[in-house]
Amino acid sequence: MHEVIEQLQELSETVPVPLELPSFEQIVEAEEQILLPIPAEVKEYLLYASDVIVGSIEPVTVADPYSHTYLPEVTAYAWSIGLPRHLMPICQLGDDFYCVNEEGIVYFWQDGFLDEDNAFESFWQWVEEVWLPS
Repeated sequence: MHEVIEQLQELSETVPVPLELPSFEQIVEAEEQILLPIPAEVKEYLLYASDVIVGSIEPVTVADPYSHTYLPEVTAYAWSIGLPRHLMPICQLGDDFYCVNEEGIVYFWQDGFLDEDNAFESFWQWVEEVWLPS
């Protein structure tokens, strides 16, 4: 996990208005808003690497409630179009989502269907196989 975070930080693009890392309280507030526990690996990402910009996809964030990647807003939209409520989105791609269950398994939800055959065993595996190469 630490190696993946270091890799993300090394590859992060410099932007005019950088993202900020959230406080633990902001993560708890997001959990309270979505009424789901955020899996431990996603919490680690939020605390230590959610300020990086890498590749072409943008995982959720919790530091700025006005961001298009703000977890509670992304979650509300995903649920409104049919994502099962036991799943938490971690990345939005139009009306499709990478999402995670309470056990930390990452799935792709596309066109109203959950691809359970191509799941990632952990958030960090998803980072290495999907986000970093994007």
